[in-house]
Amino acid sequence: METLGLQVNSSGRVHRADEALIKVLVPIMDGLILVTGLVGQILVITILNGRRKKESQPPHGTDTLLLALSAADLLLLLCLPFHTSAITLGFWPFGSFLCKAISFLGVACSAASVFTLAALAVTRYLTVVHPTWAYRSRMHRRIKLTVALLWVPASALAAPQFAFRTVTASSAVYCFAFLSEFSQLVYSIALFMFGFALPLGIIVLMYAKIYCFLRHARLLGNAPQLERYQSQVTHTSALLVLVFTLLWLPSYALMFSYIGGTIISYPGYNTIAILARLLASSAAVVNPVLYGFMSQKFRRELLELGRERWAWCKGCLTGCPDVMGRDMVQPFELDTTSERGQN
Repeated sequence: METLGLQVNSSGRVHRADEALIKVLVPIMDGLILVTGLVGQILVITILNGRRKKESQPPHGTDTLLLALSAADLLLLLCLPFHTSAITLGFWPFGSFLCKAISFLGVACSAASVFTLAALAVTRYLTVVHPTWAYRSRMHRRIKLTVALLWVPASALAAPQFAFRTVTASSAVYCFAFLSEFSQLVYSIALFMFGFALPLGIIVLMYAKIYCFLRHARLLGNAPQLERYQSQVTHTSALLVLVFTLLWLPSYALMFSYIGGTIISYPGYNTIAILARLLASSAAVVNPVLYGFMSQKFRRELLELGRERWAWCKGCLTGCPDVMGRDMVQPFELDTTSERGQN
């Protein structure tokens, strides 16, 4: 989580060995997260926008939520270099305003991303269990409003970051904790309840209801072909819940331990905090995989996009006399007819 990055760079109790390890590993790991996250998010946005143009109709509700999820994760990734620089340098070099702004944006984007995951679960539940109601109520037209409204509680949760966080100067300048210790505890509880526990509860409840609905329909014999789909939904739902918990729970556990001072004096605390921070940051890398690349339709469209880009590059090479001379071997032609027929 964003708060952990500031805790690590602001702590005056960093052990020498941990500090050296952190300053080496953090830029490497953050660089990998930033590059892979940006590639994944850009691919998701490209595929979903291309799908909308091809179908010549408003995007499906799930597609709109996936676009919103990518936008929130993309903004969260853009905050990463600031925290990386602060942890590597050992102080906050960007001034008071960016201390407030980056802290606000980090919490707001994290909360908006988590809220969007919960909204995705609700949308899938309504589509599977109540498809007639979802169609008659024109649910896809309300999704954009839902996406906008999700940023209201996300911004409210992040507002104290901008209002109260400030830089402190001792031996160096830090974008450090704000408010009193009791106020931080209250704020941390609010973040945990509304930014983790409540969305996780909604996700678990919606996928459990989907599973029960499919199981009941299969047992009644109305749709025996649902057995394979039910198994797929069960495995996918369990994976989504497990990954969500593993990525975010360590950050909140470390946040409470930091406020309570229970394990902060331990020699390996900062290393554990960095690992928890990396898990939370990697959510922007994992989300495109779980919600985009696991879809068979998305993978087909990704392959099609790759073929189109390859054909475009091949056309540029063959049509450029400066690059492709007469004596050079022409690139082979890809036979994609059978593959496109299968799609």
